[in-house]
Amino acid sequence: MELLRVENLTKIYGKNENEVRALDGVSFSVEKGQFLAIIGPSGSGKSTLLHIIGGVDIPTSGKVYMDGKDVFAQNEEELAIFRRRQVGLIYQFYNLIPVLNIEENLTLPILMDGREVDKKRLHDMIHMLSLDGREKHLPNQLSGGQQQRVSIGRALMNTPAVVLADEPTGNLDSKNSQEIMSLLRESNEKFNQTLIIITHDENIALQADRIIAIEDGKITRDEVMRS
Repeated sequence: MELLRVENLTKIYGKNENEVRALDGVSFSVEKGQFLAIIGPSGSGKSTLLHIIGGVDIPTSGKVYMDGKDVFAQNEEELAIFRRRQVGLIYQFYNLIPVLNIEENLTLPILMDGREVDKKRLHDMIHMLSLDGREKHLPNQLSGGQQQRVSIGRALMNTPAVVLADEPTGNLDSKNSQEIMSLLRESNEKFNQTLIIITHDENIALQADRIIAIEDGKITRDEVMRS
């Protein structure tokens, strides 16, 4: 079942001689529950693509459909709700709120959405993240790997339709990187959440169900690794 469809996506920055085509007619679809890795050199358009899929950036032209709905046909308020409820974004640099403890960081997106926190899900998430007993710790009291786990947990708390991860292991050593990937894979399999990861790490890409390679804003390879 198709969850995401990207049609002829183009993103242009600048004008005339300063024009840069970050994306140049990109089209593909992603099935629900699929784990997709997007690879390519720096400046190839990977992050731009991820941010447009997540509704954080707006394309110059082209369409993004999530569950059959045209993402950019929505007004600002609808787009904000879409980002909060349908998308879980994970960044390389954690982006935790330093004055909030772990529990507060995890539940922030739900509270911002004006909804009640599911205490059982919060407890299960903290256990899944191996952060039992650290609920009241501030981010600066955690290791880099633990902070990235909190970042992942925050993205998963809302049970989004798609999890978008931009170099989620880029700041971590190989042991922590593998732990983070195991956690993302567990979420992908346990909750049938669609997972799209940008990575420079070939070992991570090879764990995916499918690999898309991008260069100069165009898809140069689209290969199914396992179905």
